[in-house]
Amino acid sequence: MAMSAGTVPVTGERAEFAAPGEGLPPARRRWRRWVIVAVVLVLLGAGALAVAGGVFADDGGSTVSSDNGSATSLATVTRQSLSETTQVNGVLGYAGSYTVLGRAPGTVTWLPKLGQVIRQGQVLYWVDGTPVALLYGSTPVYRALAEGATAADMTGNDVAELNHDLVALGYVRKSDVDAAWDQFHWATRAGVKKLQKHLGVDQSGTLLLGDVVFLPSAVRVTALQAALGGRASGPVLHASLTARTVTVALAADLQSEVKAGDKVTITLPDGRSTPGTVTAVGTVATAPSNTSGGSDSGPTVPVTIQPTDAAATGSWDQAPVEVAITDQTVRDVLAVPVFALLAQSRGGYAVEVVNPDGIHHLVPVSPGLFDDATGLVQVTGSGLSAGQHIVVPAS
Repeated sequence: MAMSAGTVPVTGERAEFAAPGEGLPPARRRWRRWVIVAVVLVLLGAGALAVAGGVFADDGGSTVSSDNGSATSLATVTRQSLSETTQVNGVLGYAGSYTVLGRAPGTVTWLPKLGQVIRQGQVLYWVDGTPVALLYGSTPVYRALAEGATAADMTGNDVAELNHDLVALGYVRKSDVDAAWDQFHWATRAGVKKLQKHLGVDQSGTLLLGDVVFLPSAVRVTALQAALGGRASGPVLHASLTARTVTVALAADLQSEVKAGDKVTITLPDGRSTPGTVTAVGTVATAPSNTSGGSDSGPTVPVTIQPTDAAATGSWDQAPVEVAITDQTVRDVLAVPVFALLAQSRGGYAVEVVNPDGIHHLVPVSPGLFDDATGLVQVTGSGLSAGQHIVVPAS
């Protein structure tokens, strides 16, 4: 238990108990909180013994002296902000998962390296010595793209994607396609020729099925499915997006406590921490498969987290991380160590305040938000103010 700077030891009869959450699974923060409260309730018996021994005169703030053999210390009542967090385990990696399918017959003659990032207009792989380029779009390639006899002969979402790509790459002026993005016309054909020149292939102005691959954005190669010298049709490689993400399998009974927009702290494998934000919380719970014959961990829902600074997460992929999700914050409140709380024989809680003259007395308090990260709890009660010294068990 962390003590405020400048705490001094005093003596007084108090119960001893373990630190908050010791030995408990990190994903069950709510359970840990109630364990803390349950342990404090044990002090009901200890409090009664203390009254009999003259440590506490009553529960209402009467003046008493504390002089027995149990080791205690002094902590200071503070006024500060506290946060309630959900502690969970997660996996750091990259967003998205895509399988790149070869649509052209032939032989694979070049493949990228694992981890290589490929962007708009760059080469994904080669077939028969010819590059297959990456273009951005959500509609997959399903036909050849060429200028038709009339504008209506070649229209659709795939054509609109192609025109947007050609504009983004600087091969077509926006004004030339702005009136009809979904039509393959002369400007589109001219732009395709410039793309083909950049790739070093014949400038036909036509894209045959398999010449390009549409994916939502830049991708990072995660696995190679095809082999050099193998067939180009079928799965060629697997890729993810380049955006960093943390995924969490959250216990389903904690779903209501986490929402999109919640701030988090991500603890990396090397111990460094970096902030992030919850971007999505799943609504469908799944039960984990149990192949070992033991008990499983119960149903979970997926939670997606975006690191604030992607560069700060390093280059780890599928790395285990710890995540503290901040789901509630209170500001400018009185705070005391959790183990300063004393359960009273007539119900409720109190803290043992030490006056400047060394006299001890109990001040009734109502606990509020528990901050597991700091071991502090929000308290309210008349007669309590920031700067007062209170008795806590010695660490």
